[in-house]
Amino acid sequence: MARLSTDLDDASVRPYFLWDEDTTVAGFRSALESADEAEWARLVGKLMREARDTDVWLFVSPQAVWERRSSIDRYLGRRRGFWRYLLEGWHRDGYLT
Repeated sequence: MARLSTDLDDASVRPYFLWDEDTTVAGFRSALESADEAEWARLVGKLMREARDTDVWLFVSPQAVWERRSSIDRYLGRRRGFWRYLLEGWHRDGYLT
């Protein structure tokens, strides 16, 4: 099992937000790229729920999250309100289309 780390530039470590999964940063990136829509939403929801908000954008774009927000929303748990507030504000301000 790879060591848990906050160094998300190191592809060989397990990202801190996936403390309960045996995967690396590289493995998570690969999973995001190859996932079908439902699995992508689950993975991104977990990322948004467990990671620091600034770290989320290392893996997905704000526009991709905005476009798929309805499928991600169910996975956000206690962070749902924060993400809605942030994304809707960015949309109102014209950063997201």
